[in-house]
Amino acid sequence: MKASEIRNLSAAELDEKLAELRDELFKLRFQQAVNQLDNPMRISAVKKDIARIKTVQRDIELHGTNA
Repeated sequence: MKASEIRNLSAAELDEKLAELRDELFKLRFQQAVNQLDNPMRISAVKKDIARIKTVQRDIELHGTNA
């Protein structure tokens, strides 16, 4: 997911997406622990998406919605 796509989401949608990604990350880590993970690079991609969302949320918190 690109940062430009994330910036177009509302605050509620950002919270919902963040919860989904955290749940997915939990499931991926569980799969990795039991050696059933197909694509290990997906973990880092999900972590980066979480970081992007948190960065946009912080930017909105500091500068408002149109920053």
